[in-house]
Formats: sequence, C-alpha cells, structure tokens
Amino acid sequence: MKVLLHYQRFRFIWLAKSAGRHFHRDPQLRTPLTLADFEAINRLEKPLPKNFNFAADVLDQWSQKEKSGERPANPALWWVNGKGEEVKWSFQDLGSLSRKAANVLTKPCGLQRGDRVAVILPRIPEWWLINVACMRTGLVFMPGTIQLTRKDILYRLQASKAKCIVASEEVAPAVDSIVSECPNLKTKLLVSPHCWDGWLNFQELLQSASEEHSCVETGSQEPMAIFFTSGTTGSPKMAQHSQSSLGIGYALCGRYWLDLTPSDIMWNMSDTGWIKAAIGSVFSTWLRGACVFVHRMAQFNTDIFLDTLTMYPITTLCSAPTVYRMLVQKDLKRYQFKSLQHCLTGGEPLNPEVLEQWKAQTGLELYEGYGQTEVGIICANRKGQEIKPGSMGKGVVPYDVQIIDENGNILPAGKEGEIALRLENTRPFCFFSEYVDNPEKTGATIRRNFYVTGDRGVMDTDGYFWFVGRADDVIISSGYRIGPFEVESALIEHPAVVESAVVSSPDPVRGEVVKAFVVLAAPFKSSNREKLTAELQEHVKNSTAPYKYPRKVEFVQELPKTITGKIKRNVLRDQEWGRA
Repeated sequence: MKVLLHYQRFRFIWLAKSAGRHFHRDPQLRTPLTLADFEAINRLEKPLPKNFNFAADVLDQWSQKEKSGERPANPALWWVNGKGEEVKWSFQDLGSLSRKAANVLTKPCGLQRGDRVAVILPRIPEWWLINVACMRTGLVFMPGTIQLTRKDILYRLQASKAKCIVASEEVAPAVDSIVSECPNLKTKLLVSPHCWDGWLNFQELLQSASEEHSCVETGSQEPMAIFFTSGTTGSPKMAQHSQSSLGIGYALCGRYWLDLTPSDIMWNMSDTGWIKAAIGSVFSTWLRGACVFVHRMAQFNTDIFLDTLTMYPITTLCSAPTVYRMLVQKDLKRYQFKSLQHCLTGGEPLNPEVLEQWKAQTGLELYEGYGQTEVGIICANRKGQEIKPGSMGKGVVPYDVQIIDENGNILPAGKEGEIALRLENTRPFCFFSEYVDNPEKTGATIRRNFYVTGDRGVMDTDGYFWFVGRADDVIISSGYRIGPFEVESALIEHPAVVESAVVSSPDPVRGEVVKAFVVLAAPFKSSNREKLTAELQEHVKNSTAPYKYPRKVEFVQELPKTITGKIKRNVLRDQEWGRA
C-alpha cells in the first residue's frame, strides 16, 4: 500500500499495511452488532450484550465496510494544523496504527488490562491513537488538558494510582518535577519528535511495533475511562465510565442531535481534556461512521476559525456558546460556508440574541444541547423541532427528564427546581459507573427515584427545558467547569490574601467568568490594586490550570459573616448577578 502520510512535525513516515480482522478472540461465535442494534440498546429496547469493545465492535466494522465499498470514501480522521501539515486516516488506517499503538502500550510500556493511563495531549492525531489503543488493550484512559499545572497533575496521578502517563513536551517538565511523589507511576511515554531523559518515545516505538494485535474482549460494564470533574468543594471527582456507557450510550446522540451520516465531516472544538471531546470527536461521530475533523489551533483565533470553515468541506460544527458570541461580532456574510449544514452548541447556556444573530448572518440554526460528564446528553434541540430561543430543548431518549423539589417530588410546568432523571428499577447503562473511591458522593446523586444533576431549571408546558443555574457553586465559563474551592485554595497561598470567596460574574462574551472577592493582609492594604490584581491572577495561573484564574478581582474589607463558604458565596453571587 502507498505511504499513508508524511507527518513532518514528527519527522517520520507512518506506513499503513493491510489490516486483517482483529475482532474478539472468537469472532465466528456471534453475529457482529449493527448500528441499529446499538440504537435499540441505547433506547433500552434490547438488552446490553455481555461483552462490548468500541474498537472491535464499531471501528473495525467500519473498516470492513470500507473494504467492501459500503462506506463512502470519507476519512475517519482529518487533522490539519494551519501550517500546511495534514493527516487523513481511513478506518483501515486507524485500525492498523491503533494496533501498533496497542502493542506499544502492552509491550515496552508493560501495561496490563485494567491499568489506568493519564493522557495529557493537545489536539494531535496521537490523542486518538492512544485512546483507541487503550480500548483495544482494556486500559482505562484518563484525558487531561495540557493547561493542567504541576499541582493538578500530581493530584490526578496520586488519586487515580495511574501506572502510565502519556504526555507532550508542554507538560513533561511538570511531570518530571512530581514523579518522585507518584509511587504507582511506572511508565512515562512522550509524544514528541525529540527524546527526553527518563521517557519512552512514542514515535520511535510505534515505527517498530507490530500491526498484529488481538483486541481484548472487554465486558460491557468494564471500566473504559475516567474524567475528572470539578465540584463545589474539594478536589475534582473521578467520574468513571464503562465500555458501553461511552461506546453505545451515544448512538442516539449521533443520530438525533448531531444528525450525522457516513458522508458528514464533524468539527468539534472541545479541548481533549473534556468528555465533550469524547462525545463529539470519538464516540457519537464514529458510531455513525462520519469523519472527525480536527484543527490543532493551540489558541482560538476567529479569523483562522472562519477561514477553516470556508476552506474545508465541514458539514457539522459544534462549539461552546462563547465561540459563537465571538463569531457574530464579525461580518459573517463575507464568508461562504458552502458545506456547512448543521451547527450545535453546548457546555454553557446560549444567549437567545446570539442564536438570532448567527441565523441572521449565516442562515443556519444553532441547536443547543445540555448534558453532564456523568450521564451524557440530557436535553437537546433536534432538527425538525421548533427552537425556542433560550431553551435547551426537550429531554432525549432514553431519559425521563423532570423538574423536582428538594424532597424528590415532581414540580408542575413553570416551577423552578432541580433538573433530574427519573430512574426505573435499574441504573441506566449509559450512566457513569461511580465516582472512584467516593461512594458518599456517588450516592448523593440519587434522591428517591431520581438522579439529580445539580442544575436548576424550569420546564414549560410544551416540554422544553430552560437552564436557571447551578444548585451548587460550580462556575461554567466558556464551557469549562471551575470549582470555586480550587481557586480559593490557590489564592490563600499568596501572602497578600487573608480570605477570599470566588463566585461567577456575568460576562458578555464568556457568559460568566470567575470573580474573586479578596480580603487583604495588613501589609498589603496600601499596595497598588492594579498591580496586586495582576499578581494574584498570575499566581492562580501558576498554581492551578490557567483557565481557572479570576478575570475579575474585588478587594473588600470583609466577607459576609456566615457559617459556611457555600452560603457566603451565595450571598456574593446574588449581589453580583443583581448588579448585571
């Protein structure tokens, strides 16, 4: 076969040879599941199979359809970096390369089924390879953004007892600085064209790895991934998902919300550290046999974004409302998005005026969806349904979405309460399995026969849901979840800070941003406030992930005199939003 690509950035050539059938150990013993089967299972109309593996049961099936001509000649992954470099992989290419990557993880890395692997990579093709390789080998992958600091990475490695970390040069120095404090970490795998002392080099090992690999026959409820999700207090929780909750649980999302077919090209802008990347750039898209489009774009740039939409035949776009808020400030009528047909948004509330401006300038609707790391997409606006500006849409199958009070009673239309999912006799397979090592918080998500989301909302008489806000203090800014306690903990480390309270504050572009109310220590009360604000912001950026820093700082003589930090934050947040 011809050379697949020459990826100059990594200075070597990947060769794609013919990929044979590498399904489960005894592929003849059962009929392969079809997309219709996955959708029926997702609807809870068919039982969950005992075993399931996304790589074998979905990706390798699409590879076979490519060979037989049943799938159009559309890439499975199309990556560009805006500097002339490009990667296009078919499902056959993805299969061949991911088998090689699986051999890298199990042989030189010495990893075994069930081991946890931290994956901290930017938007580069290796992120997809490593994820699929983990599926093939039964490893549990744990994505993280490259914005994580030394402290963040240390917590994740210690809490998860990770055996391996796969990282890029951006975070390798931070990892090296804390590795002595991580006794469970046995292997460091670097994705880089350069060698790094103490690290195995993924590119070098991939070149020499065999393409022969038998996919592990994983159980449907076997762990597949762990996502760290911020809460009101303490460190991020580890939400664990199974092979089926991710691999089958997004079949209906791909069909009804994303509206994908094998001919579509889907560009999802989510950071690789979040579950939204898994939903839109792996599971929903590949379940439908569509192409995942990726632009490296380390820093968001509206001009590059719009040029990309113009230059490439992208049919489906998904991004946070913040991006659309930025885009509608441009004269969009100057651009021609000839292939773009379907636009989606989620991760934070969408302003009705942005939806209207986007449609006025592009002629395209914006279909908002609402979901959570723990349970996936809960509500969505679907094609063919009326869109009510400001609404998250209606509840999606298989969930029965309700608004309940603090006692678990269903509230009538128009009454504000907590957004919840009614449970039948068994927990839906598409739910997360648990918060790892935290049964108390796992149990706290259930109230009577409901799963409570922690978000407050209202349902109208037509069954449309409207987001009101968090029931807790979590701040959602530009699609990022930020726990106030993490920011307060970083601030208190600075000698100028006696006490602080962190809340959300309204922002015209990001929806809401982090604001810190700070009580200063006596020696700093006469300091230049502008310089001190910048110093505190830089301190937080260095102490925790940069996206968490307070974009607004207000110095106060004292904070509200309340017993708990939560009540204190509630008072300040109400004041802040009351001014808006």
